[in-house]
Amino acid sequence: MIHGIGTDICDIRRIETVYQRQGERFVRKVLSDAEFLVWQKRSARWPQRGLRYLATRFSAKEAFSKAIGLGIRMPMTWRRCEINNLPSGAPVIVLHGELKTWFEAQGLRAHVTVTDETDYAASFVVVERD
Repeated sequence: MIHGIGTDICDIRRIETVYQRQGERFVRKVLSDAEFLVWQKRSARWPQRGLRYLATRFSAKEAFSKAIGLGIRMPMTWRRCEINNLPSGAPVIVLHGELKTWFEAQGLRAHVTVTDETDYAASFVVVERD
């Protein structure tokens, strides 16, 4: 049974503007420690690739927050929601702390997809109730 659906589109140029203004402080606010390491590696090779990674994670977390019906408010926080990739490359949501506890207590399961193209990153999340 579907609990919620969330979608988000993010202008990568907007993420770049915020990053230029706030630097790593913004990145650390949005990304988990594990995501931050991936961002650093991608940014070191090609800064635009790092921005695209940041934008897809931002977008996916926004979409997830909409699908669970909380927005970005407790227990949902940017860093408690992590977007990883399976060995196949498919994105997967990994939750931490109070958000994970809340999510599991609700009997929920999430599916996510992310994409980026030139100036935009987009995400779609479906949350099911077991």
